[in-house]
Amino acid sequence: MHQPVRLPAHEWFTVDDSTLNIALVYPMQGPAGVFGPTCETCARLAAEEINKTGGVLGKELRLLEVDGGAEPRRVAEHVEALVATGAVQGVTGWHISSVRQAMAPRIAHRVPYVYTALYEGGERTDGVYLTSETPARQLLPAMRLLTEARGVRRWFVVGNNYVWPRRTARAARRYARDSRGRVCGEAYLPLGADDFHDVLGRIERADADAVLMLLVGSDAVRFNRAFAAAGLDQRCLRLSTLMDENMLLGSGPEATVDLYSTAGFFASLADQNTMDFHGRYADRFGVAAPTPGSLGESCYEGVLLLAALIERARTLDVTAIGATADTVSYEGPRGLIGLEGRHVRQRIYLAKADGLDFNVLAQLRAPHELS
Repeated sequence: MHQPVRLPAHEWFTVDDSTLNIALVYPMQGPAGVFGPTCETCARLAAEEINKTGGVLGKELRLLEVDGGAEPRRVAEHVEALVATGAVQGVTGWHISSVRQAMAPRIAHRVPYVYTALYEGGERTDGVYLTSETPARQLLPAMRLLTEARGVRRWFVVGNNYVWPRRTARAARRYARDSRGRVCGEAYLPLGADDFHDVLGRIERADADAVLMLLVGSDAVRFNRAFAAAGLDQRCLRLSTLMDENMLLGSGPEATVDLYSTAGFFASLADQNTMDFHGRYADRFGVAAPTPGSLGESCYEGVLLLAALIERARTLDVTAIGATADTVSYEGPRGLIGLEGRHVRQRIYLAKADGLDFNVLAQLRAPHELS
């Protein structure tokens, strides 16, 4: 069986008609690199399981790893070159929205592209399919629940300075107003930020009830530590839409008091799909493998969806895949998944940090179910 391989931008390989080659784009560096290893292992497990059942269109699915943590334009150029030379016939993986926005116009009309990271919503590029959570289904019901249960009225947004945090914050301002609250402050920091002194002072002066964290990977880890060290965890809660068990481990239990996360998957979910997935993952990679939290597990979903799209259309043609996409479904760790407007329909949960794990509190109600 082929193992995933890394290809530098200048190195190519002979295309083999017996394989279906997929670019797996995930962060190997930068703030999101903290959960890169679990992205790779989860995607690899999905590929191996697909190959055990006959592959895709009778071909073995092969993953080619691309560093999605590099500068967005460089990532897009690299993947476009792989597509243009016929080296890959599809693209998936977790990477930030800036990378998706650079990459989608270059490749989505040529090969199917499944994007797995939670994002700000609104992606409409033909050929792009999304397993990801969006603010309307993830953040809105989470903010409403915390408003009702914890009396939150004043939100302070802390995010990295790029499209996902800024557009999500714009939605959060509207959601807060709808719940008779408001966003009382916002701060945006460059990727790789490690000095939070000024931001923490602003949060304290704003007398915020809650901080909406829109920070990536190790930036969120460092913020959690600084937040707790300043004693702010004793006066306001934190809500993140991008926080998994690997980031909890990096933060440490003393830095995760009153920290909430919302996602379509948590490792602590006790349903049959999740437990089956954990069993197969542990059997394949051992108990010392990276924890398959929501961010890494999304890459498992991405590989499954990409394979299902191609199998349903019985072709690699992007137009034909689009014509049958709404009839595609598959079953994975998140349950039975179908598509609606090129986004998956999935359950979303709210969880609270409990040391180095999450305690899932509730399944969130979709916007059309909210009164």
